[in-house]
Amino acid sequence: MEDTEIIDLYWQRDQRAIDETHGKYGGFLAGIAWNILRSHSDAEECVNDTYLRTWNAIPPARPSAFRAWLGRIVRNLSLDRWKQSRTAKRGGDGMEVLLGELDDCVPEPHGTEKTMEDQEIASLISAFLRRQSPESRIIFLRRYWYGQSVADIAAGMNCGEGKVKSSLFRTRKALRTYLEQEEVFL
Repeated sequence: MEDTEIIDLYWQRDQRAIDETHGKYGGFLAGIAWNILRSHSDAEECVNDTYLRTWNAIPPARPSAFRAWLGRIVRNLSLDRWKQSRTAKRGGDGMEVLLGELDDCVPEPHGTEKTMEDQEIASLISAFLRRQSPESRIIFLRRYWYGQSVADIAAGMNCGEGKVKSSLFRTRKALRTYLEQEEVFL
């Protein structure tokens, strides 16, 4: 079923909308949640919460890029759950390592008073990524947006892990330089 037809089901408040969304995007959403949480039960709960958020948001929303829209919802829910569990146990895990890789090229997180600055930084990062080669951009997004492991990225791109690591290193270095040129101080 096409995305526009699924969205129409949401607009009609037809329960099949959730079934169709699950059938078409359930694996994609579960993959994002798993990459962040590394817990099947938490990932499943975030995917189910994504369906609920989607049900509540459509209408009035009519997303033009439904897959990306769903991906953003599940990613945000998963990151929120990860932060909650991290606060509760104060332990280290794979997500800390993943986010730690970006410490040298992305500014420290700050409070709500800096929301506009955060949006500006996000726009700069998007502009930077649009200037990268498609391969570098895909590797970067798979790692830092979808939370995939280096091994999974290498397998998906039919290349070696060394190539993925080198690409990530070069892209992070270039991002840091770009942000400094744009007067975003780290």
